[in-house]
Amino acid sequence: MFLSRLLEPVKSAAQEAGAELWQLYQSGNFQQQQKADLSPVTSADIVANHIIINRLSELTPNIPIISEESYLVPLAQRQDWPRYWLIDPMDGTQEFVARSGDFAVSIALVERGWPALGVIYWPKENVMYYACRGNGAFKQQRNLINRIRVNEYQVGDTLKIAISRRQPLQPIINLLQNNNQVEYIALGSCSLKSCLIAEGKADCYLRLGPTGEWDTGAVHVIVEEAGGKILDSEFNALSYNQRDTLGNPDFMVMGQASIPWQQLIKSRPTQRNLKT
Repeated sequence: MFLSRLLEPVKSAAQEAGAELWQLYQSGNFQQQQKADLSPVTSADIVANHIIINRLSELTPNIPIISEESYLVPLAQRQDWPRYWLIDPMDGTQEFVARSGDFAVSIALVERGWPALGVIYWPKENVMYYACRGNGAFKQQRNLINRIRVNEYQVGDTLKIAISRRQPLQPIINLLQNNNQVEYIALGSCSLKSCLIAEGKADCYLRLGPTGEWDTGAVHVIVEEAGGKILDSEFNALSYNQRDTLGNPDFMVMGQASIPWQQLIKSRPTQRNLKT
């Protein structure tokens, strides 16, 4: 009941932030800078961050917030938090700058170290993906709401792999046990590619390189409630709020949790990409 009461206000906050991002995107009225890790950040990220933090602080004043665009509380102070908000005010800043439109707002509630509620809003398409633990995953476009499930993939079918618009393809090809019968689907934004898996439009997404826990928090519960899973590159579970930085290892988003993914994708030593 607690999660279900939060869902609609969180969806509203994501849509409000997304609407502001879309207005700034269309007008081109934003400034761009570079972070210490060389990734881009814009004034639009900061505006969306303020909107979401204000709305969540009003909704749940006693629940702390971790955001990609805010000061990171030291691990010693946060490691025992029973629950916290984990947000990325704009996942896909590079796509925003590059004018592809493939960027999204990401909001998750993490409880006892595991994502329990997730909302992803895609302003360009006016699409909302969301899930609460134990209640299924859904896609909302305007007033139409549909429950989503991963693709019923069978070994031997064409494997549909979500890939980045801006990263080389060969490292992904190298991870496949068999390069035959593979189709690649390009899309920006880490969270939007993961949502392709959740709604059955792709079968897996192999992420190499730096990401933060805010890139997986919301989609983690959405993908799992849709019947898939997210694991690191050694097929182990991801963890949340257990490291000084909130950097993820390389990870894989996989549909149809029951199929033998290790027959399709090579295991490899986990690279800890400590994105701060």
